Amino acid sequence: MSRALDTVLDRTVVPGYTKLGYRLRSRSWPADDPRPNALAGQTAVVTGARGGLGKATAAGLAGLGAVVRLVVRDAAKAADAVADLRAEVPDATFVVDECDVSDLDSVRRYAATLTGRIDVLVHNAGVMPPERKESPQGHELTLATHVLGPLLLTELLRPRLTGGRVVLVASGGMYTQQLPVDDPEYRNGTYRGATAYARSKRIQVALTPLLAADLAPTFVGTMHPGWSQTPGLTDSLPFFTSLTRPLLRTAAQGADTTVWLAATDHTLPTGKFWHDRQTRPAHYVRHTEHSEADVRRCWDYCRAAAGIS
Repeated sequence: MSRALDTVLDRTVVPGYTKLGYRLRSRSWPADDPRPNALAGQTAVVTGARGGLGKATAAGLAGLGAVVRLVVRDAAKAADAVADLRAEVPDATFVVDECDVSDLDSVRRYAATLTGRIDVLVHNAGVMPPERKESPQGHELTLATHVLGPLLLTELLRPRLTGGRVVLVASGGMYTQQLPVDDPEYRNGTYRGATAYARSKRIQVALTPLLAADLAPTFVGTMHPGWSQTPGLTDSLPFFTSLTRPLLRTAAQGADTTVWLAATDHTLPTGKFWHDRQTRPAHYVRHTEHSEADVRRCWDYCRAAAGIS
């Protein structure tokens, strides 16, 4: 596919984010796919892995040879997911770990149980509450789940990640939001779950370059999966799901770039935002742009809120 056509798909949103964009772009991918067993002997940690994009990511990484640790809030509810994964990738090894990423104490307990090298860390866990809720530490739930927990888990696993790859799963919805520098906890105004979700994803994307610089030489990338049919989307946005169902990607299609970032042999630029195996702009409209000082303020607030000194 030409770069010009790829850009048109991206800017027009609906063609680029749906299965149409995936099908058009993926025609040129086979020669660029990760080699067979690219992750053999490696360990991958995937949060929010019980269903949807997380489960598809786990299957993709396992299919390339990785031992995959499925991080879920309730291990007892993960049996069906594990059975599905073992049926899909029979020779793979899956380990179920229990951790509520929104609960910073749970993150600390979980990180303390891990031993050995971690080659891939995928922050996929997500929430979209219909009303404002707080984590056990008193932080707005989408911020805690999408930003604070991932920052803390990454920091605690830093000694085990050197030279590995960290991927955060964001959302194209973040393009609609400014960086909420003055109200990261969404305490002001009328709370809307979809807005809170998109705001926290904007924070993820904005902080990615700083996280990448902080973790070097570990690779850090943030991606968005386009519009993919998952249980989380259906539960959170039933009308949108019903309206767009014929156009939605499968979970595996949505997870493709995450798996590719984790397993490709290419030397990738760190600290970037990705979609369908290409880097993408962080902004499409001027009113969402922010200054370096704003990003630094948000970085400092989130690290302090996560308890990172």
